[in-house]
Order: sequence, then C-alpha cells, then structure tokens
Amino acid sequence: MSVTDADAAEEVVWAGRFLEMKKRGRWEYVGRVGGVQAAVVLAIDDGDVILVEQYRVPLGRRCLELPAGLVGDEEAGESAEASAVRELKEETGYRADRVTSLGAFYASPGMVSECFTLVRAEGLTKVGDGGGTADEDITVHRVPLTGIADFIAERRAAGVAIDVKLLTLLGPSLL
Repeated sequence: MSVTDADAAEEVVWAGRFLEMKKRGRWEYVGRVGGVQAAVVLAIDDGDVILVEQYRVPLGRRCLELPAGLVGDEEAGESAEASAVRELKEETGYRADRVTSLGAFYASPGMVSECFTLVRAEGLTKVGDGGGTADEDITVHRVPLTGIADFIAERRAAGVAIDVKLLTLLGPSLL
C-alpha cells in the first residue's frame, strides 16, 4: 500500500522556542523542537487516582489532566520514568516507590507528532503540597476511581476542559 506524501521531505515552516510548524507534502503538523517527548503519570493509590487541574492558555481555561511533564527538560538524558517521578512530586506532592512504563502513545497523530510515555506510579507517599512551579497554579485532586465518571462530569459542567488522556480512566464505563 502506498501512502501519499509518506516519502516527501519534511520542511520546517516556522520554528519557535518550543514548537515547530512542519510540512511534509500536503500535510501540515506541529512538533516539539528537538523531538522532546513527555511523560504522563497514571498514579493510583488505595483505589484513588491523582489528577491535576491547571490553566491552559491554548484552551483559555483550566484543564483536568493526569500529571505530566517534558522528558529531559531539567536533566539531559533523563528517562521517561525519571521524569514521571520528578513531575509527580513537583505537581502533586506525591513520591512514587515504583514506576512502570506502559508504552508510548500519540494523542492527536493527525495534527501533532508529539509522543508521550504513559507511566504507572505505585507505592505513593505524600511528601509535599504539590502545585507545580510558581507559574503553574496546579490544583491537586485525589479522586476515588469508583466516582471518576461523576467527578469528570462535575468538572466539565463547571467549565473545566477534560484532557483526552482521562479516557484511560473512563474506558470501561464507555464500553
């Protein structure tokens, strides 16, 4: 099977400090400068999941998400698992004893080339308040998995955007 434009040269149309607008044949898409990837943390503790909520400028409102961050943005050569541990503590105040990579995923592959590694965090200990860095204003939510659908519906009704990765928590109830 032949895919139109699959062998076309990739062209960077515009580059900023963090993002690049690219073109390959007739396709236009966005990627992170240098191919930086992200780590997304699925942190479940005693039947509860740890979520974060923060303002996202592209959406113009707050968004409910799994904790996440860029791999290697603070330490060159950092693994996705090490990034997940660091970001979980920074954003939520929880330290994980064990992390396991669940694989690489793409959230919007028709428009964005960014990849993230989903990491499961276990053996959680509360070691701080979380909240992220001074400019992030992160609210931490600890939500029982048995009530996750209702919690997401409540946040949506309050005008909060819902990150697509929360489908990992809603999946069984959607089927």
